[in-house]
Amino acid sequence: MKRFPFLLLLATTSAMTGGSDIPSERDWPCYHGAQRDNISEETNLLQSWPDGGPPLLWTATGIGHGFSSVAVTGGRIFTAGMVDKQTHVIALDLNGKILWKKPSGDSWQASENQPWAVPYSGSRGTPTVDEDTVYHLAELGSLTAFDVATGEVRWQRNLLKDFAAPRPKYGYSESVLIRENLLFCCPGSPKGYVVALDKNTGQTVWANTALTDPIGYSSLVAGTVEGVEQLVGLTAARVFAVRVDNGKLLWEFPFANRSSNNATDALIVNLESSHGGKVFISSGYGRGSVLLQPRRDEGDRFSVKEVWTTALLDNHHGGVVLPRTLTPMDRHLYGAGHQAKGWTCLNLATGEERWRSPGKGSLTCADGRLYCLDESGALSLIRATSEKCEVLGSFQMPKGSAGPYWAHPVVCGGRLYVRHSESLYAYSIARDR
Repeated sequence: MKRFPFLLLLATTSAMTGGSDIPSERDWPCYHGAQRDNISEETNLLQSWPDGGPPLLWTATGIGHGFSSVAVTGGRIFTAGMVDKQTHVIALDLNGKILWKKPSGDSWQASENQPWAVPYSGSRGTPTVDEDTVYHLAELGSLTAFDVATGEVRWQRNLLKDFAAPRPKYGYSESVLIRENLLFCCPGSPKGYVVALDKNTGQTVWANTALTDPIGYSSLVAGTVEGVEQLVGLTAARVFAVRVDNGKLLWEFPFANRSSNNATDALIVNLESSHGGKVFISSGYGRGSVLLQPRRDEGDRFSVKEVWTTALLDNHHGGVVLPRTLTPMDRHLYGAGHQAKGWTCLNLATGEERWRSPGKGSLTCADGRLYCLDESGALSLIRATSEKCEVLGSFQMPKGSAGPYWAHPVVCGGRLYVRHSESLYAYSIARDR
């Protein structure tokens, strides 16, 4: 791990004096945070950046190559990376020191028919931490539960073998979802397209066999729509919802792109009412975005109405965020379009474009600001407003390993975490109190 003496001195001084470099107790226990909406609860953050960006606290190396983001909880950081063609889960302390590194399964490798995809080998899914266990799904189907403190394996299953699932073209990319005592994931098999497992034992609780499409590359989200708690996800050809308690298919809506590659999570919106709920989805390769209104007709029968559709925002896999506001329908979506369409702001109610700016990448949102990480490594702080694209600071990430910056940034504990290939960077973004 590389260290920077003057920044360590600053961090040490802050710790002794109660300064802003001490991480808060607000955790980020899984991909896109506890609510899976990619909105951080952090406040009192820098509202603009100096030239060169915020202070770099440390750089951790030795985490293996990959595109996994980080989970931050309980004073530890968790990520995953490829080492010697094996995916590993890694735990670090808040100073970037590796505490343990354990294999979780074979890594995805480009086949002879995919020479162009060699740079895309490596980890995909982000670890999910729940209480004293961290869960991770490796690219070739190995699903493992590790002890948070030691990395000891508690249980392990293989989705390809256990559910006779076809191998995904680009490997499993899902970050598993935990709700109460259940773990949800998508083997993508006729014997279990979506499954619920007992999080303590790994045993199957239910398996949905109604879906038969090739698998998608997004992660499940959970929410209540029309009074029914449901899981929403994407296959390669459609968006779907199943009941949380038994996996029954509730509704589906055709949603395919020309590459059969849906890789952006759905957003369940308007949750101020347990009887409301709309679903926003976006996909790249020219597909665009759709806002859906599922309606409960009778019992578990739903119909789905298309509220609006647009080609203006076709998100590849960098995610779309919907900052919370006091007036739910006066809300705006932010994300990057695919194939040079740029960073885009859309009105949630109408799908109307409010602004557009060059770039493509991933983002997160905290304290009224968007943290936009371009695939080239340019990192920008943008005010989360529909009026215009107001950049409040930007800098170029340090040059390291080759490959695109695909791991999504994370804001937690007054810090900004950015992963690129084999390196993890931690920046101090808290304002002095």
